[in-house]
Amino acid sequence: MIKQLFTSAVLAGLVAGIFAAALQLIFVVPLLIEGETFEQGLVVHFTTVENGTIETPVGNPDVMAQLPRHVGTLAMNMVAYTGFAFLMVVGFGIAQRAGHKIDGRSGLIWGLAGFLAVNLAPAVGLAPELPGTIAADMFARQMWWLGTVLASIAGIASIAFARAPWGMITGAALLAAPHVIGAPVLDTYYGIAPPELASHFAARALAVAAASWAVLGATAGWLWCRSA
Repeated sequence: MIKQLFTSAVLAGLVAGIFAAALQLIFVVPLLIEGETFEQGLVVHFTTVENGTIETPVGNPDVMAQLPRHVGTLAMNMVAYTGFAFLMVVGFGIAQRAGHKIDGRSGLIWGLAGFLAVNLAPAVGLAPELPGTIAADMFARQMWWLGTVLASIAGIASIAFARAPWGMITGAALLAAPHVIGAPVLDTYYGIAPPELASHFAARALAVAAASWAVLGATAGWLWCRSA
């Protein structure tokens, strides 16, 4: 069991980490770099010109000019998704002992559930933030994010595995609780990054996360079944 757990987690984490880093470098990092130009004041969204305003255009950033940073992105993704994979395969072991079949297809469902708990549910209150976007107190946001992730994991597990009818009710309540409490937000909206760029960044970040979690779950489930 230990060998099965370790092998499935490490290999699935590396595959998903490389996949996630590749998608981020193609779709997310260019927007991140562009957002940083606004954050650093190198360009501004609108500048005043006598009686009107003009928008300052921004060219496409040179992604390859930041190779050390991209290597760091790859390393962080591999570490993060390997950690997620270990948590997932521990769940595989518990589920299998309870009589649930684990394979690539069921692993895909586990991966999408992980995306829901770790990325999508927190994004309902705190969307992925582009540099130059102003947000509420960081500690308060971190605590709400952590509480949302834990409540979402518990809620999904209750819905998926509880045999009694109350499992669905408890799970739904846990999923809803953080959003009923509400994420910490500012009293007003302001920032130096264009809102169009920020929304594009959030959408791409969530899409990349969904695809990466799907790859993680399907790969981990397939490896788990094969190593068994």
